[in-house]
Amino acid sequence: MTQWTTADIPDQSGKLVIITGATGGIGLEAALVLAEKGAEIVLAARNPDKGDQAERLIRSRHPEALVRFERLDLADLSSVAAFAEALLAAGRPVDILINNAGVMAVPRRRTTIDGFEMQFGTNYLSHFALTGRLLPLLTAAQARVVQLSSVAHRGGRIQLSDLNYRSGYRPWPIYQQSKLAMLMFALELQRRSDREDWGLTSVAAHPGFARTDLIANGHAGSPPGLFALVSRLLARVASHSAADGALPILMAATLPQAEPGAYYGPQCWQEMRGAPGRALIKPQALDVETARALWSESERLTGVHYG
Repeated sequence: MTQWTTADIPDQSGKLVIITGATGGIGLEAALVLAEKGAEIVLAARNPDKGDQAERLIRSRHPEALVRFERLDLADLSSVAAFAEALLAAGRPVDILINNAGVMAVPRRRTTIDGFEMQFGTNYLSHFALTGRLLPLLTAAQARVVQLSSVAHRGGRIQLSDLNYRSGYRPWPIYQQSKLAMLMFALELQRRSDREDWGLTSVAAHPGFARTDLIANGHAGSPPGLFALVSRLLARVASHSAADGALPILMAATLPQAEPGAYYGPQCWQEMRGAPGRALIKPQALDVETARALWSESERLTGVHYG
């Protein structure tokens, strides 16, 4: 396969695309490209001011773009429910759902409105709840569903006995768990879609080391430390732009013959940067028994049951 670029994306006219965290970073970059390709975009994020700025930016580049901001706070399951209920009331099938938003390595333990550890709750549980609530609209369109994982999943472990790390809080292992959970979610969603005949194509992607605000909103936002120093040094040699980081996500969302359960990421130097292609899935992400247990616990914690 030759190097894939945005020129390879087919026309997306008539498709409704929801992107969480689309007011900045790789989410906004993905929205810009998909708007150019003719899709109708819902920018799902929590900050209306940033939403307005993102809308203006997209329309400044693509005046005919169909784009709107809708408030979605992934740290609050009632916000997830309200967002989904509005879309269900409108009844428009959703063609592409990109679960992109996230936080990284929050230095001190914080919780969501619902009492979940912030990284696990925001990065994974709320996206689990959102996807489940939107399931009727996704199945109606035989949608493409994209979960954002990370190279960090490689060191992740699912701590079923204490998913919310109520004791022994450690920022990085918890981030790794949340991104492993997202990859396992993508794979388990495909298995269940096949079994229940939902017609979904569930895939995952990661941006590599993209230069966004994600690190600045985590450890780098705390007093200088080893994590922030290493991140800055590594960024000089191993990172790429947010636009380049969005390419694996766009590939996952639009590749016509995407394999169900596939995982996409950059292809150069430990998948940190480079052109997009198939990414490495570590063995723990393929643990079907743990994936089923995680799914059951996620339904219990969120109150959202599929099917």
